[in-house]
Amino acid sequence: MSHAKTNDLIHESSPYLLQHAHNPVHWMPWSERALLLAQQQDKPILVSIGYAACHWCHVMERESFEDHQVAALMNEHFINIKIDREERPDLDHIYMDAVQLMTGSGGWPLNVFLTPEGKPFFGGTYFPPRRMYQRLSWTEVIESVHNIWHERRKEVMEQADKLVNHMQTNPLLFGSSLSKERINPFAHEHMQKMMQQLMANADQQWGGIGKAPKFPQTFSLQYLLMYGHFMKDTATFKHALHSLESMIRGGIYDQLGGGFARYSTDDEWLVPHFEKMLYDNALLISLMSEAFMITGDPLLKQAIQQTISFCERELKSPNGGYFAALDADSEGEEGKFYVWDYNEFSIVLGELQPYCADYFGVTKDGNWEGNNILTRHPNVDQLAKKHELSAEQFMSLVDKGRQLLFSERSKRIRPATDHKIIAAWNALYLTALCKASMALKDTEYLQLAVQLHDQMIARFLVEEKMIYHVSTNNQSLHAACLDDLACFIQSLIVLQESTSDMSYLETARKLIDQALMDFGDDAALFFYYTSQTQTDLIYRKTDFNDGAIPSGNSLMAENLYYLSVVFDNTLWRERAMAMWSEIHKLATKYPASFGIWATSMLKQRLKVKELVLTGHEAKSILSDILAHYFPQKIIQTATEPLNYPLLQGKSFQDPITAYICEDYACQKTGSTSQDIIQALDELSTY
Repeated sequence: MSHAKTNDLIHESSPYLLQHAHNPVHWMPWSERALLLAQQQDKPILVSIGYAACHWCHVMERESFEDHQVAALMNEHFINIKIDREERPDLDHIYMDAVQLMTGSGGWPLNVFLTPEGKPFFGGTYFPPRRMYQRLSWTEVIESVHNIWHERRKEVMEQADKLVNHMQTNPLLFGSSLSKERINPFAHEHMQKMMQQLMANADQQWGGIGKAPKFPQTFSLQYLLMYGHFMKDTATFKHALHSLESMIRGGIYDQLGGGFARYSTDDEWLVPHFEKMLYDNALLISLMSEAFMITGDPLLKQAIQQTISFCERELKSPNGGYFAALDADSEGEEGKFYVWDYNEFSIVLGELQPYCADYFGVTKDGNWEGNNILTRHPNVDQLAKKHELSAEQFMSLVDKGRQLLFSERSKRIRPATDHKIIAAWNALYLTALCKASMALKDTEYLQLAVQLHDQMIARFLVEEKMIYHVSTNNQSLHAACLDDLACFIQSLIVLQESTSDMSYLETARKLIDQALMDFGDDAALFFYYTSQTQTDLIYRKTDFNDGAIPSGNSLMAENLYYLSVVFDNTLWRERAMAMWSEIHKLATKYPASFGIWATSMLKQRLKVKELVLTGHEAKSILSDILAHYFPQKIIQTATEPLNYPLLQGKSFQDPITAYICEDYACQKTGSTSQDIIQALDELSTY
């Protein structure tokens, strides 16, 4: 296909930027050249930020950025820069904060206007081609900003300076300041209040937290699961499980291919925003694995297996690593790949149609715009009885039908794949594979994790430092961010627990040193989001919130504490404790935005235990122990003496010797997995 127009994005590797390479807008990538051009031409900059799987980004492109008249106005008045938010999350974080401060809300596409020096002064998200939805049209926005720039330049510059100063001095957007008082952040009342805050917003009918649009909020559910389990709080525990089950049975879950969409547009988890992200699925695999360790629920087991199968089948790069996402749209329509017309559904299934229609909730009228989003009936016994079959016979027919539907769906035009391989997201999936391997005692998942680790080392690390954030077309690009390091360190810790290979801890130690050197500050407690080596930002942001993925700072607190025990490093331990102490007021007040912080503080409240297994047969009982839910443990397994503090003074004479320690004070326990699990459970009182 030939194109009449191309712009500077044609030379980029990001799938999102390449989508805009043939717009009549004179898009440029973020670069020194683009910023210099704005200063030379004395023009404001329009920065438009999105990502390849973003539905409304595609809509705005079709409506405005492909319109030649609109493009002519943009080209005349602005230097136009396109940014892939997943390729440059550092820039996205800064300008999203600015728009949220200016308008009270944010989202993608993010359109923000900057001075030639890169300082924001106006912005918003999606703007329609004509005034609607109580929004100005995009053309009105362009002309208004142009007029303001020329008629009120001094006022604009002053406003931009004030906004940037505010962002630098107030990194937390809720208007709260970090507490300077040092109190016990792990007190019972704090843990209880976080639970109560989350449960106050819990949807008791459909599960989850809050109302539509409804995101999985994995971290909040992880907290409720842990709190409910150890506190014997039945309502809290059941809500976490009910939320997972409702998602698995809903339209947000792909009933044929496995895997979760990004969020639901309704309270019932029925109508998803159909894009599928690697990070969502990684985090949900980890959560489901933890829940399965407690319950052994076959529904969770199946969802774990199907979701990993989805990632392996549809997101795995043939060159190693995992792609970022699948688009919500195909053939220009959201969800077209996934939904079913009643007649097509019936023709594909033939005599299996009555069973599958009941099970997947398919009707002639459909449940979304005349089509059917497949869901899963909660009561197989009821359906089996209706069809005068046993539950096993009924599900056998449904499984045959599922295979037919999946095969037929595979012939459709697929949603586009965002082929970026992002370090942090791959690390989250590495952790998920380890947790699934633990929960299901599946060695194949552990092998996949080890392979992914090796691939990440090759892609993102140089001379034992994490240098790169993203890899596209086998080209590693852009400086690593804090969450890249933090997520990878976490995965190294879990990989060591799973394999007993101490080399992973050595890599983790080196990356902690890098984080302290490049992302830390002797005068500040928390880590910057970007390295000190980056020079193309208006300021260095410090990020605290656990959003779609964990905050780099929340994971670094956990990593510092864990590795401080492994390497007996008092400074790391003190820093982790200080970070928790500083953040606990905000976490207590806003637990939905500080979920990883909350769960890590709950682990401390539960008293972290150090489990040491020694002897030449020590690894033989490891899988049983790892399959048991005890998230507040630090574990090292060794078949021979090694120079680690937790292994000092331990016996290696017997086939298996087990020690449970707290602050290096150790007691021997029984040498069978049952003995050790029982001893851990006896120590897990709140």
